[in-house]
Amino acid sequence: MKIYNSLTRKKEEFVPITPGEIKMYVCGPTVYNYFHIGNGRTFIIFDTIRRYFEYRGYKVKYVQNFTDIDDKMIKRANEEGTTVKDVGDKYIQEYYKDADGLNIKRASINPRATEFVEDIIEFISGLIEKGYAYEVDGDVYFRTNKFESYGQLIGQNLEDLKVGARINVDERKEDPMDFALWKAQKPGEPAWDSPWGKGRPGWHIECSCMAKKLLGETIDIHAGGVDLTFPHHENEIAQSEALTGKKFANYWMHGAFLNINNQKMSKSLNNFLTAREILKDYSADVVRFLMLSGHYRSPLNFSDDLLESAKSSVERMYNAISNLENLIDEVEKEKMDDNEREYLKSLDVYRQKYIEKMDDDFNTADAITAIFDLIKDINTNISINSSKELCQEVLSLIRELGSPLGILQNSTKLSLEDEVEELIRQRQEARKNKNFALADKIRDDLKARNIILEDTPQGVRWKIIK
Repeated sequence: MKIYNSLTRKKEEFVPITPGEIKMYVCGPTVYNYFHIGNGRTFIIFDTIRRYFEYRGYKVKYVQNFTDIDDKMIKRANEEGTTVKDVGDKYIQEYYKDADGLNIKRASINPRATEFVEDIIEFISGLIEKGYAYEVDGDVYFRTNKFESYGQLIGQNLEDLKVGARINVDERKEDPMDFALWKAQKPGEPAWDSPWGKGRPGWHIECSCMAKKLLGETIDIHAGGVDLTFPHHENEIAQSEALTGKKFANYWMHGAFLNINNQKMSKSLNNFLTAREILKDYSADVVRFLMLSGHYRSPLNFSDDLLESAKSSVERMYNAISNLENLIDEVEKEKMDDNEREYLKSLDVYRQKYIEKMDDDFNTADAITAIFDLIKDINTNISINSSKELCQEVLSLIRELGSPLGILQNSTKLSLEDEVEELIRQRQEARKNKNFALADKIRDDLKARNIILEDTPQGVRWKIIK
């Protein structure tokens, strides 16, 4: 399996630290608002990569943090007249609702930065002892010029970074590129006691500390959106490796932007759509299909036309699933014969093509093509004359290949409750339109299935008569 490593800027053979196990840290949201669909793309990308590792037999310890102390959160708490903790509590729950809606698997651990303040203080103290950090007026800064390989992730040395950077001049810092590890308390801000006075952690130190505490001093994969490459991930490398003297992460992965009207989608540009808004009109399968229809390292444009195209593609896939589910109920032959066993073996070519593409830096677009090729083959060769066993096996294969992508797991068959409720809705509509013949037919058809409708002042009720 090959992964593009942002640190080395090339594809590398993936070799985990511990055979069969993967330690993976993905930067999560700052929980001051609902997440937008651009954030959603990042979450879906790394959820898919985690799922694929598991599909290939790895045991994945997947950590995705919540940043729950931050300038934006303080601002939101002041706007809402509440506490930063209450803001965090609220939007963490809203995150789970939307992530569940997008069929994103829960992380092994979702740590909150505020749960690790004591560990962060210990981490910073270690950096001060080693001469990599210094305190000024209750703030603590990291000495970037002491860490010789600073700039390695972005591929620039410190002097070049200084020339290109837009830095707020702070005369108290030894160097303009030094960054905050600890911030002294300002009036009205939440704060914790520390050796440097009351204050709170800087953003970058939070992730370094949580990754070290939960996964170890060296981890397999650190990932996030491409916008985090600098300064966030660069600073994480510097402070982590300065403290431990060990490599922080063996592989760095970054997902590209989601654009809207060819502009990066972001809250600052006010051109964003929340995941919740999109999920009102489109299923998780459709959203995930769109997000995975391009390579994760390539920017993806987001539009209503592309959403509709993704919806049509997903419907084609589910049509094949529906046909198979119906055939399973209808075919007469139970077991496969020799010809069908040979045919089933021939379908393995699509599984192998799928694995080949996903093993090559998670090429989800070509993996989806392999699923479509499988469906085309099945549609041509499976019929009412096929056996139930064959139909079940090929349906299982479609679901197997859809699972790492987080799609194609739903049944197209309505539950009895859903079906009856839909027929009641149709009957009510028919009565409203004075189409009493249709309304009576729906009632009689249900009665023939031992389902009795009762018109009550509270609405239509139904029951099954044995």
